Amino acid sequence: MTAVIIIAAATIAALIAAVLIKPGIEIKGKSIGLYWMIVMAGAVAMIISGCAPIRDVWAGMTADTAINPIKILVLFLSMSMMSIFLDEIGFFRFLASYVLSRARTSQKTLFIYLYVIVSVLTVFTSNDVIILTFTPFICYFAKNAKIDPVPYLFAEFVAANTWSMMFIIGNPTNVYLATTNGITFIRYFLVMGIPTVMGGVAAFFMLFLVFRKQLHKPIEAESVTAVIENKVLLALGIAHLGICTVLLVLSSYIGIEMWLVTLSFAGSLFLLVMVYQFFSKVRDGELNRSFLRIPWELIPFVISMFVIVLALDRYGITKELAEILSKGPAIWVYGAASFVSANFLNNIPMSVLFCSVIGNAPQADTIPATYAAVVGSNIGAFLTPIGALAGIMWSSILRRLGVRFSFITYIKYGALISIPTLFFTLLGLSIIL
Repeated sequence: MTAVIIIAAATIAALIAAVLIKPGIEIKGKSIGLYWMIVMAGAVAMIISGCAPIRDVWAGMTADTAINPIKILVLFLSMSMMSIFLDEIGFFRFLASYVLSRARTSQKTLFIYLYVIVSVLTVFTSNDVIILTFTPFICYFAKNAKIDPVPYLFAEFVAANTWSMMFIIGNPTNVYLATTNGITFIRYFLVMGIPTVMGGVAAFFMLFLVFRKQLHKPIEAESVTAVIENKVLLALGIAHLGICTVLLVLSSYIGIEMWLVTLSFAGSLFLLVMVYQFFSKVRDGELNRSFLRIPWELIPFVISMFVIVLALDRYGITKELAEILSKGPAIWVYGAASFVSANFLNNIPMSVLFCSVIGNAPQADTIPATYAAVVGSNIGAFLTPIGALAGIMWSSILRRLGVRFSFITYIKYGALISIPTLFFTLLGLSIIL
């Protein structure tokens, strides 16, 4: 047990240090994240030391169960591919430019419009894709308009990480926690719908309260326009994402696993776009760029964390954690614990760990604890930059674009907004469950 604790603690410490000091390295002009390499090193150490026997790892990877990490990764990466494709053909930029043009000279109107559009898009796509798309656009617009970008950047980030709780597909942590515990798409939505709305409304009012003074200055920028040039690809992308979402809702009734639904539609989109480009002679590279932008680093990251948690579970450590967390109302205890833990572990490793902890919890606590951990994994993302991969990527984009604020400033804003949001979301969850 000592070896397991030492390896796990060293991995977590190295992960936090990497996020704070050097999140990635440059190799031939391409940025590569260090976070997954560190976790993979920890997983390899677990296997070599015998803490996680290779036969147990293989059994976990190939098991025909909801906890199979391969199925979970396929589900999320397939949905990401469809969202990224829509981004590559300019759909999200078009919506962003439309929102900015409708605001005219009012920063308050712009703030409201931006929060609403990011919230709506996040519900149906992926919060990571929305953040990576809107962040450069906001920075460019704010510079052109001579306004402070920080209120809009936080509004975007908070909206994306709050409304991502609505559907199971909004965040990889939702996918992992819910599918591991056998929660279907429709069942998830029926529980998380009202808590997400309560949290989203609370988040908006806190954002507006915190940044109200910065929103008085009128906007000076000229209107920003973006055009979608290929309407056929737009129709293909929206149709696939829309029909896929509908089938995910129905998946439990028609007896098809969610990962198969998303993989089928991602594959169909890929093939149909290839056929269209072949016959139309139009090859703008959207498909290649979409494929390259898929967050492939999640694969070694999640699988490595799965191995580490397997070792912790094998030696009874997750069972001991479950006993500690069982001494109180599951929703509030697991909600607060996951919220805090996400900012020490990052929300994806936290979710993998909490899946095992919840599996050792009393039967009556399993479902409430799962939903509470979903809440903590999403809202914990905007307490500190460590909380989510999206936060790490968001911070690196801002540094590259010359928008800088300190770690302390981030926590100041993050605490003011995230803690009330967490409270109202968990309150909503308590009402539903």
